[in-house]
Amino acid sequence: MIPLNLRAPSSFAARRLARLLMAAALPLAGLSACGVTPAADGAFGDGGAGLADSLPKHAVVLLGEVHDNPDGHRLRTKAMASALRAGWRPAVAMEQFDRERQPALDEAMQSCRDAACVIDLASPGKSGWNWAYYQPVIELALQYRLPLLAVNLSRADAGRAMREGLGAVFTPEELLGMGLRDGPPPDLLKRQVDEVAEAHCGMLPASLQQGMAVAQIARDATMAWLIRRAVTPGRPLVLLAGNGHVRKDQGVPRWLPEKGILAVGYTEQPASRAEYDRNVVVPAAQRPDPCKTLGPATFKKTPSPAAPAKSPQK
Repeated sequence: MIPLNLRAPSSFAARRLARLLMAAALPLAGLSACGVTPAADGAFGDGGAGLADSLPKHAVVLLGEVHDNPDGHRLRTKAMASALRAGWRPAVAMEQFDRERQPALDEAMQSCRDAACVIDLASPGKSGWNWAYYQPVIELALQYRLPLLAVNLSRADAGRAMREGLGAVFTPEELLGMGLRDGPPPDLLKRQVDEVAEAHCGMLPASLQQGMAVAQIARDATMAWLIRRAVTPGRPLVLLAGNGHVRKDQGVPRWLPEKGILAVGYTEQPASRAEYDRNVVVPAAQRPDPCKTLGPATFKKTPSPAAPAKSPQK
């Protein structure tokens, strides 16, 4: 079992955090956490050769995705299936299920015979995901009797955290366990603010950027907290989430122990080694330029939680 000690977060004044959250009016845009990482000096990527053999060697594996890229989903599922045939038996944590859906997900995994049934019972209204990409993974979980874990922070909770503060969503004990008692570390908050601004083509008002960044950080910390609670001796865990969430430098790994983790990006271009341990480069999906749909009028009234962003990776 990997050690459960957290990296100590930097201090950040709670009152200032509250002001930032109150200034925000939007939940985190579902796509903004998914921006394609620009290629950097020393960028790397491969086709995923040998990845299946590496998965069982780690207590916690984080497998990323570009949400709308079918090639990435196919390669990721193929690697998982190969490792499972060889004996790997992880719990499967999924961004696609909000944390409050865990009881329904447990019931569905007990009573359902196929993935479509699990999705119908555990994700009312289908939650905006393209479930065709995730059905094969759920079928694998059913076939190998793997636990499925709901680990995402809902859009509703993310919006409350932005408007009312983290204390409106989490108890003091939860914030302590997540490493957010003093708010997000300032360096991480700045990094995420920059990501949010870039993901919205530089058109998102500054008054909204910090709140959306806090919501993204809260999502990552929530996933990490639930992962730490779920990892047990003899039961490794794999997280399926957008590439932004599995990044070592600012995603879920930031809130996990440094050892025993493998972070794998499935990106559309080479990425920095600071971001992932492995990076599987897949052909870019065909999609319209979302920046062409944005303009000053987009943010004059509260858009939906799935407001456009540069790319569906986070």
